[in-house]
Amino acid sequence: MKMVMAVLKHFKVDDVRSALVGAGIVGMTVTEVKGFGRQKGHVELYRGAHYEVQFLPKVKIEVAVPDERAEEVVGLIASAARTGEIGDGKIFVYGLEEAVRIRTGEKGDGAL
Repeated sequence: MKMVMAVLKHFKVDDVRSALVGAGIVGMTVTEVKGFGRQKGHVELYRGAHYEVQFLPKVKIEVAVPDERAEEVVGLIASAARTGEIGDGKIFVYGLEEAVRIRTGEKGDGAL
């Protein structure tokens, strides 16, 4: 199994969710996060004072999938989240040792 984790812009979450549901991926975890990369941050004006925003708001999506679907899911997320602008985000894929469905006790791919 693989865990596919993507950090992307807020307004792309619904597009990504629709793409994954359309492909039969039925579960995901969504978390609001802050961070920076090449986008770095920006300066804002608040009540007449300038201040630097170093961590930008993003959304982290985590999807557990069987090994054979990982590449497909990465492609779906990448195409649905892409705007072509800096700050589109990143996708990370890492191994998932075990999954257990609490209600039934199913393990492995059956728990997904």
